[in-house]
Amino acid sequence: MTGAEGLRARVTARVGRLRVDAEIETGAGTLALVGPNGAGKTSLLSLLLGVLPVDRGRVEIGGAALLDTAAGIDVPVERRGIGYVPQDYALFPHLTVRENVAFAVKSDPSRRRGASVGARVDAVLHDLGIAEHADRRTEALSGGERQRVALARALSVSPRALLLDEPLAALDVHSRREVRAFLAGYLEALALPTIVVTHDAADARLLGRRIAVLEAGRVTQAGTWEELSARPASRFVEELVASARGEEPSRCPEPRPTSENELPPARRSVKTRRPG
Repeated sequence: MTGAEGLRARVTARVGRLRVDAEIETGAGTLALVGPNGAGKTSLLSLLLGVLPVDRGRVEIGGAALLDTAAGIDVPVERRGIGYVPQDYALFPHLTVRENVAFAVKSDPSRRRGASVGARVDAVLHDLGIAEHADRRTEALSGGERQRVALARALSVSPRALLLDEPLAALDVHSRREVRAFLAGYLEALALPTIVVTHDAADARLLGRRIAVLEAGRVTQAGTWEELSARPASRFVEELVASARGEEPSRCPEPRPTSENELPPARRSVKTRRPG
């Protein structure tokens, strides 16, 4: 993948009391987005998705504009072709794994008329190694299995880019290591422009080919893990790097109290409706 095929964005917006003024680019592979609580990470994903309004800016994938305020371009959320996995996975507990994924396929406005829903669902479940759970309800699955179902649902519509909001946060330590290893290999093979939001230093180091640091709505540093380690641009980055040295890190250090808080998770506004 070349840089031109990745996701690029330059957006300015007011989100609650936070002013987001950020420029990001996935480049070739996965971009890990890290930052303290209240920095605007989830809000930035919502701006890319089109769920929250942008005051000024441009969002593009592979050079094609999804948003360009100067040119009057604003592609609707459902037609942006961006897969999204929220932190809580937002699965329907009363539906089976197959039904959860099929719901996304049936709701995809770009699906060709007459295309087989079942074939697409079976293919993505097999690809993610969860075909054997197809007829189980998601409430009966482990955290790692639910995470794969959420990923399958996002990928079932053949998105042009993928946004993952704290995909490993709900897992215990053992499951986190196992799922992180799977996710790192899968995203590398997928070769899809991807942004992974995380608080965890190990997640950032192992999942992100590049890392962007968001503080108070602005990207304060971007580069590889090695580049951030060699020249940390802020106290937060220094502490992030220090937490990863010598042992498996747990969580990035919490920031000092701030008056700028992130909105209540904007991802809730993009959950698909509950089928009847």
